[in-house]
Amino acid sequence: MSIRKRLSPEESRTAALEAARALLLELGPQAVTLKAVAARIGRTHANLLHHFGSAAGLQKALARHLSTTVCATIADAVFAQRAGLGSAREIVDLTFDAFDREGAGALASWMLVSGNEDALDPIVEAVHDLVDKLGPGMESVETMHETTLVLTLMALGDALLGGALANALGLPRQSARNTAERLLTESIARAHSKAD
Repeated sequence: MSIRKRLSPEESRTAALEAARALLLELGPQAVTLKAVAARIGRTHANLLHHFGSAAGLQKALARHLSTTVCATIADAVFAQRAGLGSAREIVDLTFDAFDREGAGALASWMLVSGNEDALDPIVEAVHDLVDKLGPGMESVETMHETTLVLTLMALGDALLGGALANALGLPRQSARNTAERLLTESIARAHSKAD
């Protein structure tokens, strides 16, 4: 897809992030390069250097973009669950899908092995912001932090090794999600019992 019209800096940056996301999902994290993204949106390598500074900068911006988008969706699901309109499983599936189907797990691991030491900063910041947003009204912030930690680590691990490990252990592919749902349901029940 080629973009021919003149774009504002923000539009150009957004187009680059969407192209980077498409490359991530289609070809994997190693394909998210300045050259590939520039070719995809009909811009120059220099144009993307101006916006992101480097391939690592582009990948970090992509991680921030994915994290912010996914955390907003998860927040909506949590608020729906609290209002009795959603379920713990929806929250689990959104979290696991963010790391697996949306590519956040592969991107984070690629950035780490590529030497981008602050690779996880955008993901950690987005999760922290999500927890802050969800905190009001919770009896135990510590419990929420622990639940968030476990759910996030389970989702990341499942994205990277879940299929192969479940297969090797003779377990259904959904086993980690089922366990995460059970843990989240128990955490929600404990929070409600403390509030009563």
